[in-house]
Amino acid sequence: MNVLSIQSHVAYGHVGNAAAVFPMQRLGVDVWSIHTVQFSNHTGYGSWKGRVFDGHSIEELVDGISERGVLGSCDGVLSGYMGSADIGSAILATVARVREANPAALYCCDPVIGDVGRGVFVRPGIEEFMRDHAVPAADIITPNHFELELLAGRAAPTLTEARAAIDSLHARGPKVVLVTSVITEDTPADCLDLLASNGGGLHRVRTPRLPITVNGGGDVTAALFFVHYLKSRSAVVALEAAASSMHGLLRKTVELGGREIRLIEAQEEFVAPSVRFTAERV
Repeated sequence: MNVLSIQSHVAYGHVGNAAAVFPMQRLGVDVWSIHTVQFSNHTGYGSWKGRVFDGHSIEELVDGISERGVLGSCDGVLSGYMGSADIGSAILATVARVREANPAALYCCDPVIGDVGRGVFVRPGIEEFMRDHAVPAADIITPNHFELELLAGRAAPTLTEARAAIDSLHARGPKVVLVTSVITEDTPADCLDLLASNGGGLHRVRTPRLPITVNGGGDVTAALFFVHYLKSRSAVVALEAAASSMHGLLRKTVELGGREIRLIEAQEEFVAPSVRFTAERV
């Protein structure tokens, strides 16, 4: 299985492709990674070195891959943080090229816009690009709770309202929606929910909340969910697998400490989670 992953990259730490590629490889996927930025470390540290690439840089690399005659063997495209609408347009053009070469290929968009407590942290225009262009083009989207509300244009403090928000996104194109870091009025204070919908049913996995806040967790979750969906074509299977592996990764990170997620030390959690969670239909 081959996945083209177009995301940011850091030399130190784990966000973007530096978070998503290894778990996918550990699950047996050949990942073709294209970086939208190359930084020394993630911006949460407050300072960093490196550069941002433009849309032309992405298209140039895709041209080179295409010249190898392999686009037809690409099973899916995964995108994450988009530094500009120019990069977003290049990603959607790439998705179109892959779909032309392989009509069965799927596009998973992690619509990175913001988060609870931080608000919107992307450049002006990205939120609108995600809502108006990226989401309608995607087969699968993986927003967090904050991004779900932004994209749907409605609050979702209850499970009923979250369902309505998810349904409104389905109506705009995506066949599968995964919502991470969900906290509704019925979510216990010591838990977090994940919701997955395939348009025909909504399922929830509830996991214990761990005493940790990390960068890159959403990137890993989107990658795990996408790979498991590509293999199983089941939103429920992908939800259970991604939630179980992510809980194991975060638990290991808490045990070992440090600011970065412990991808290497927790790598067995990707292939054989030590705790498996079961989804419930809601």
